[in-house]
Amino acid sequence: MKYAIVIPDGAADEPQESLGGKTPLQAARLPNMDRVARSGVVGRMDNVPRPLTPASDVATLSLFGYDPLKVYTGRAPLEAAALGVTLGPNDWAVRCNLVHVADGQMRDFTSGHITSEEGHQLIAALAPKLGRGLELVPGVGYRNLLVIRDGGPAPGDDLTTQPPHDIPDKPVANYLPRGTGGDFFTSLMEQSQAILRDHPVNKARRAAGKRDATQVWLWGQGRAPRLTRFAELYGPRGAITSGVDLVRGVGVLLGWDRLDHPAVTDYLDNDYAKQAELAIDGLKSHDLVCVHVEAPDEASHEGKSDKKIEALERIDRDIVGPLLDALPRFGGWRILVAPDHRTPLRTRAHSYGAVPFAVAGTGVEPGGQSAYDEERGLASKVTFEPGYTLMNWFLGEMTI
Repeated sequence: MKYAIVIPDGAADEPQESLGGKTPLQAARLPNMDRVARSGVVGRMDNVPRPLTPASDVATLSLFGYDPLKVYTGRAPLEAAALGVTLGPNDWAVRCNLVHVADGQMRDFTSGHITSEEGHQLIAALAPKLGRGLELVPGVGYRNLLVIRDGGPAPGDDLTTQPPHDIPDKPVANYLPRGTGGDFFTSLMEQSQAILRDHPVNKARRAAGKRDATQVWLWGQGRAPRLTRFAELYGPRGAITSGVDLVRGVGVLLGWDRLDHPAVTDYLDNDYAKQAELAIDGLKSHDLVCVHVEAPDEASHEGKSDKKIEALERIDRDIVGPLLDALPRFGGWRILVAPDHRTPLRTRAHSYGAVPFAVAGTGVEPGGQSAYDEERGLASKVTFEPGYTLMNWFLGEMTI
């Protein structure tokens, strides 16, 4: 058997007045996802158990068949794995966003989608200012890491931090770190403002009419997780393609191989066809491939329904379609299409709630649904709450 998982990140949404009361999934032309629905089963799954924060770190673990309430330790440690950073038992990893704050409000958690090259220069300017036991690790674009080694100013387990993508245009003073280590985190964030203000990268961005990185924002802290390898737990040998360090990091920790390419990005300029090519080639040497696409989520964070629809249609045409054509050539096969979590255009932030999934392939009897969307998923009798229980079912350990 060969298995494919396609994750249109943040695709699940609400009906939009601008779309005639339809969700983006309903408004988009998705013949291949609908093909999966007609030939298979549409259902719903809930990947984010309370009290965990709705985001890709928690939701992706659940979607891959792991109970986040048992294995989740924080977002940053997952990204550390993708960046090749080894964490000791007493080390902490902290997400370090380059953000644009203006008039005391979070105006852009991506700093105008600053490039990796620009971001690396800013991180290099900040690194010498850190104290003992602290390391900065550059990542992709605005996404970077702060690593606190054993003996450094470690945070406490009571420390709470706020994802910057969930507070668009809100006063940052209301969302500063709280708990043991909160004052230290806040101090680092404030100190970064003066260092970044007159950096040549930021001067050039302002001169070009782009948003600059006004400071860093620290959040998502945690220690290294302990995860049983996917092949040991479920059997299939896996591989993953994604433009996001977080998702790649989860794959690394599961023992999956990375299918990387420079054209695979975390934004709307992603090369969807290249991801399909990587996945299909990966099926030659792996039992399971996962294609994660960040673009729908980014479009929601920007509140752009047209861009979200465009991303969904590209995923359908350039990824789901080619996979549906290729999978039968390998013999027995199954495909799963599912967002990790909801990201409503209305709030521009992640939210709790079930998401629709569709499964088709060998041994899957049609369930009678005509299309893939939230309405059909929520109405289905096929439910997985908690969501991590879906994986056994998808892999055929349960009857489909």
